Amino acid sequence: MSFTFRCVDAVADAPLLHNWVTQPYASFWGMLSATVDGVVEEYTTIQSSGHHHALLGLDAGVPAFLMEEYLPAASPLAAVYAVQEGDIGMHLLVAPPPEDPQPGYTAAVMDAVLERLFEKPGVERVVVEPDARNSKIHVLNERLGFQPAGVVTLPDKEALLSFCTRQDHIAAREALRRPQDPSHDLSAPIHQGASL
Repeated sequence: MSFTFRCVDAVADAPLLHNWVTQPYASFWGMLSATVDGVVEEYTTIQSSGHHHALLGLDAGVPAFLMEEYLPAASPLAAVYAVQEGDIGMHLLVAPPPEDPQPGYTAAVMDAVLERLFEKPGVERVVVEPDARNSKIHVLNERLGFQPAGVVTLPDKEALLSFCTRQDHIAAREALRRPQDPSHDLSAPIHQGASL
């Protein structure tokens, strides 16, 4: 796996993103009934917001996942927790899995996304707020270092607010690479196509 990132082009990437966000596994993304025009509108709004930004993740040049980064202070999260300097929010949607999914792929994607976020100047903590019912992503989040802080009510969902500091992520990466515990291995199977 060789991951790179580029900015989402709301118009050019809309057909691809529409295919991803309308898949049944992406139900927690909240766009199952979206049209291509609706995807264009959503990502035009995100890219022009000044506080929310979407990136397409590529694996050896092939689109493989969508990540969004945002400032929690400019989001509905500001009403439910005390935002700290250095906080950055993140959403993640992995492309539909191929016929023979690669074990541990989603964990590797998440690891690459966290590494990118922690490379940004001033970032100290990554904040996520997946749907409280999305048990698969909660397991993945904890494997990568996120600490649950409790369920919060947001305008569109009940969400499990979780935080990952740089130190949490480093410790989780080290634990994932320890060969004596196969259940915490980056190569252990996690459903490719998870949404956060």
